[in-house]
Amino acid sequence: MEDTQVQSGTDAAQEAEGEQTTAAPATPTRHSATAHQRAGGASYGYALLLVIAGALGAIASIALTLDYLNLLADPDYVPVCDINPIVGCGMFLGSAPASAFGFPNVIIGMVAFPIVVTIGVVLAASLRLPRWFWRGMVAGMAFGIGFVTWLQWQSFTVIGGLCPYCLVVWAVMIPLFVHTVARAVQNGALPGGAELSQFLIRYRWALTVLWYLLVVAGAMFALGDRLLLMF
Repeated sequence: MEDTQVQSGTDAAQEAEGEQTTAAPATPTRHSATAHQRAGGASYGYALLLVIAGALGAIASIALTLDYLNLLADPDYVPVCDINPIVGCGMFLGSAPASAFGFPNVIIGMVAFPIVVTIGVVLAASLRLPRWFWRGMVAGMAFGIGFVTWLQWQSFTVIGGLCPYCLVVWAVMIPLFVHTVARAVQNGALPGGAELSQFLIRYRWALTVLWYLLVVAGAMFALGDRLLLMF
């Protein structure tokens, strides 16, 4: 009788333990981090974003640099991107915000964007980066998006125009920042937890589009009727 009770108790304990073991792991979703991502890797999509966005930013920076050098050599030089009184590069290259740190801003882009491309190639090769490197990436992207936001303000309120090559830089910096923060939270380089990580990963493109819309709204509000000169 006692043996039967002991056996029944043992069976019940094993059954309960089995239920706990089955229920313990959280159900992963397609937005959950993989083992590769938690170890410092990244998805191929993010790596491709770094390569494409970095390449576009580098091309725009090189084009601005060439126009800047041509203007230094010939003050009467008219950049190819000077389309009308509100859209052009010339008005920006000669402005104070174009040399905010005492040297042409284009130098920053020529140095930073090739680094972004290189990181994208490294991640595309399935290599993993340490968490301190991810934090450094977030810091660099934060500086970049902060500087770009300041330049947007200067363009809308001080210069009163739009630089085509600058627009390219703005367009690539926004997704670079949003997606880098999302991936850094996902792999644990930044605090936030699973819920914030999945939110940022799930809505990273929606957040990017929303940011674009805010920039467009700011341009329309600041430039107003002058935007009609674009058409």
